[in-house]
Amino acid sequence: MEGLKLKKEGNQPPVMALGLYIYPSPSPPNPFPSSTPYNGNKPPPQLLFLMGATAYWLAEHPAIVGFRWSPTHLWFSTWAFLLGFLASYVALCLAFDAFLGAALRRRKALPLGPVPAAHALLMAAVSAAIFAGTLLSAVAEIRDTRWSWLGRSRTTPFRWLLCFPPGTRSSGRVFFWSYAYYLSRYLHAARGVFAVLRRRRGAAARVFAHAASIAMAFLWLEFSQSFQVLAILASTLAHAVAFGFRFWVGAGLPAARAARAAPVALACHLALLGCNLACHVGVVWMHFSVVGGGCSGIGAWVFNTLLNGALLWVFLHCYGKRGVCDDGGSARADSTDKKEL
Repeated sequence: MEGLKLKKEGNQPPVMALGLYIYPSPSPPNPFPSSTPYNGNKPPPQLLFLMGATAYWLAEHPAIVGFRWSPTHLWFSTWAFLLGFLASYVALCLAFDAFLGAALRRRKALPLGPVPAAHALLMAAVSAAIFAGTLLSAVAEIRDTRWSWLGRSRTTPFRWLLCFPPGTRSSGRVFFWSYAYYLSRYLHAARGVFAVLRRRRGAAARVFAHAASIAMAFLWLEFSQSFQVLAILASTLAHAVAFGFRFWVGAGLPAARAARAAPVALACHLALLGCNLACHVGVVWMHFSVVGGGCSGIGAWVFNTLLNGALLWVFLHCYGKRGVCDDGGSARADSTDKKEL
């Protein structure tokens, strides 16, 4: 009997020759038949194309790479508009809440139909897109600027996520998605209007919370505030989960009744507060003891901390009392009250 020999003819895969019989060499099957040869050690070409297209549209598009925060060329980017909107939003919501309280002696909610569920679906989709874009953009920024950190500073990717170097300008990929997050806060503010129309307890506190959220997102861009990348990632991930759950329950999808008992909004709130607290501690530590020169936007960070304290008060106000609970999709002591995130 002849020994085992490997033969290869042209572009055909190698074969094993044993005696008078020829057996093809074992190779992984091609789950995606196409004109492109499949290599078992690499992802299929269709997946590579999808990944490349996603990375391009979320992190490499010229509009994203060349983004620059400018009060004269972008929507809603001036102090005058911000202050005017916040004053009008808070005043109108409080006035309408007082009017409904006088016109409706009982806490009777106005019917909103499928609007809250549709809004929850939109917010879940927007939050998921911003999360993916911010994540890919942060990876791309670290890849492109990492070389400049060598020998000039002790900056590392982790420190960059928590503490921008002094002099950082609001331009580039991550600030594009920070601007997208800032715009999404106006869409999110509709939850305060829903709370007023539904006659929720603590509606005024929720209105102020949404106003504070818009102000914080504006400060991130205006002063290139540190740690905003991690804050956006945590916030959008929590909102994608919470609003997706609200849509599921609000649309009456299968098993929605059983899912109402799940404290999804409470879990998202706690996770978000814990992440914010850890980030604030990390910024203080790096600004005063680790990174030379401090962190960018530390003055805005102080004001941001005060606003986060106000948001914590809203959280305790809404969850610390019986009958004032949640988001339309978690456990509640009073079936007539829901907390809008």
